[in-house]
Amino acid sequence: MPIHWDILHDQRLVTVRAEGQLTLPEMEKYLDALITGDAMPYAKLFDVSGLDASYSDHDMLMLGARIRAYVPLVKGGPLAFVAVNKAQRDAVDHYLGLAAVEHRPAAVFATVEKARAWLEEQSRMGGASTADRR
Repeated sequence: MPIHWDILHDQRLVTVRAEGQLTLPEMEKYLDALITGDAMPYAKLFDVSGLDASYSDHDMLMLGARIRAYVPLVKGGPLAFVAVNKAQRDAVDHYLGLAAVEHRPAAVFATVEKARAWLEEQSRMGGASTADRR
């Protein structure tokens, strides 16, 4: 499976690694796990550095619509993405635009270490800012 995640309840953190070609049904399974695991409010560290960032516009639109549907129902936690090339960065930017995440902090980084440090900072600050860092 191209997407792997761990829900760390004690840390209020979800770590995700996407590799290869990721499909809409796989992303939907991940989102279902967040909802059923009461982890939507947790911080998310989403490493897409191994992702083949090709995707269909239809799948991205469907994913964005699903995320937007959660907004009035449950608060989402900060999002830190790790992207190492332009195609991955473009895919993350496209997702962030479609998913209407302006209500929570989101940033893109070149390394997992920088992403994790930013999430820890968000936790200390209460997640009040939205940023885009490398």
